[in-house]
Amino acid sequence: MQPAARRDEKSSAPERRPRVRRNVTAAIAGDICASRYAAGTLLPRENDLCNLYGVSRTVIRESLKVLESKGLIRGKPRIGTTVCDKDDWNILDQDLLEWMGPHLGNFDLLASILEARRTIEPAAAEYAASRATAQEIADLEEAWRRMQSATDDPEAFTEADLLFHTVLLKASHNQVFRRLSSAIHAALKFALHASNLAVPDHREAISLHGKVVEALRLRDASEARDCVNRILDLAGRDLTAAGRTQ
Repeated sequence: MQPAARRDEKSSAPERRPRVRRNVTAAIAGDICASRYAAGTLLPRENDLCNLYGVSRTVIRESLKVLESKGLIRGKPRIGTTVCDKDDWNILDQDLLEWMGPHLGNFDLLASILEARRTIEPAAAEYAASRATAQEIADLEEAWRRMQSATDDPEAFTEADLLFHTVLLKASHNQVFRRLSSAIHAALKFALHASNLAVPDHREAISLHGKVVEALRLRDASEARDCVNRILDLAGRDLTAAGRTQ
């Protein structure tokens, strides 16, 4: 039999390795996002990465696999690991959004998310005005009330805001919009949080969200579209204000 100490050591190893790998993955990704490793250049060799980040080759290889799956790098036999162009990155990935966070000014990502929302959400609101079920309207109102109750808690406010827009997209009963709700979930949360942090007074936003609920209840498609457009205009102003403070 193995000594108890050795068995405990082995049983705890799988719990430590993923945490180490996540930290190393985030560190390499952060260096890529900061342009320390420029697009088109090769990453250092595995042994050099091991020395640089203080981990084993196994951890480095696992981290590189994660980064490749998200489009940041591409490995080729006998050539090495190349940093991909930003256009190839999976910018809707939640991990990647977090890694990009300190360097968002270099990506203009928030503006791109807002442009996408301007294309999708007003149409979704218009469809939802005629298609939303009574339960979906109730869920939308519940999310709105949660926003009202969370004005002093940015995290809770963002979660409620995210829920509101997620329910709205699903209430359109458009299959593409419903799928997009899942695909852009992380990006939408990131954008909403940035907008909500930029301006501490949420009264106008809360009022407009409440008007969307009322428009759906009255089955007023034109008013629903107009209110969502005004919400997005407000988000644009908030993000502009956030850019001035950076």
